[in-house]
Amino acid sequence: MTSPVLVHHHALNSSIELLHHYGEAFHIVDDVYSRSRLAWLSQAECKQPEFNQIVSELYYQLVRYVIAREFPTIKTKVKTRMAALSPLGEWEGTVIDPDTKLVSVNIARAGSLPSQICFDACNFILNPDLVRQDHMYMARKTDTEGKVIGVDFSGNKVGGSVEDAIVLFPDPMGATGSSLLEAINFYKREAKARKLISLHLVVSPEFIKKMKAEAPDLIVYAFRVDRGASSAKAKAAIPGEFLDEESGLTDIQYIVPGLGGLGELINNSYC
Repeated sequence: MTSPVLVHHHALNSSIELLHHYGEAFHIVDDVYSRSRLAWLSQAECKQPEFNQIVSELYYQLVRYVIAREFPTIKTKVKTRMAALSPLGEWEGTVIDPDTKLVSVNIARAGSLPSQICFDACNFILNPDLVRQDHMYMARKTDTEGKVIGVDFSGNKVGGSVEDAIVLFPDPMGATGSSLLEAINFYKREAKARKLISLHLVVSPEFIKKMKAEAPDLIVYAFRVDRGASSAKAKAAIPGEFLDEESGLTDIQYIVPGLGGLGELINNSYC
């Protein structure tokens, strides 16, 4: 059994991470504010326009956390407005390297709003000439019983190479991981990225198992791991301690307890 990943504070962010046995590539941001917002987001009473407002709020929080932890930094020295009045009006310190190349990938349709949030946030902190958003159009392929059997990849709009870029995959629900893995493998065939990072509201143990086995270089950030279909022993233990007994999917691969179908909810296509 692997040693649990310790809860820690990061110097640039006050959030903490959940103690778990999933491995160092998995970061479960664990704070009561985001848990509270997710709890309301999951309830049937939460509807548009509030629904998308909360999704946006949580993704701004998550991408800022990822930027603080994963993006390269540089030492800088800047003159403040006080420099006109005093020779002491100069600040020196560490900032995010603005010359970092960044690609945010919209895995349509659930990923459209989250990717736009990440794209906009990175444009504020990086040189916008180095920030790009790509689009991939795919959907889960199901059998007659509604079970996921693959991915329908209908096309993409990719704006260039990801060579030496940080590539973000803002995908709200990491259920089976099939669509995300398809997108990851697309970019791996194209070039060597600097980092591959996925950002989620909720993931399942099945998603974690798939990424550990098939995308070990992926760095994963999420607010919650939902393990509703796990054994009693696994539920009572530290997450990941009995990973073989953990499950968070229904028979048709929806996350439980979950939030519902995010693609439908973000686009209000249930009405």
